[in-house]
Amino acid sequence: MKKVAVIMGSDSDLPVVEKAINTLSDFGVPYEVHVFSAHRTPLEARDFSINARKNGFGAIIAAAGMAAHLAGAIAANTTLPVVGIPVKSNNLDGVDALLSTVQMPSGIPVATVAINGAVNAALLCIEILSVSDDALAAKLDEKRRNDAAKVLEKNAAIEEKYNKQA
Repeated sequence: MKKVAVIMGSDSDLPVVEKAINTLSDFGVPYEVHVFSAHRTPLEARDFSINARKNGFGAIIAAAGMAAHLAGAIAANTTLPVVGIPVKSNNLDGVDALLSTVQMPSGIPVATVAINGAVNAALLCIEILSVSDDALAAKLDEKRRNDAAKVLEKNAAIEEKYNKQA
């Protein structure tokens, strides 16, 4: 199975990124975690990106706040799928990071999830890997069924409480 790279622009992003790491782990997807900055360590970020495919990666998650150029810097140097997580900051509640991550020029795509949307970033990478991995696809199907069952249980409780006929 291909690995997923989880890259954050700063270790201060770890509380958000850990949700992606935990999701990958729950699905048994191998991963590596790194701290690379688009601005402070651009050469290291570039080298990682250029070599990611030959190093066994199938997708990359890039999380950054504020200027949030990390996902774009990674995507500019690889043709692997890159999923950006805009991280909430104190300045503009993460809207700055969202816009920086989602507004990529034509030809350099970055899939972008919600602000602090680490679980969906991991799930999107798992979906990408599941295209060629039936066992992983089955795990995703099972998760969807379990999620649906939880909602239906909550629905039944609400219906029982509020839909009683007099």
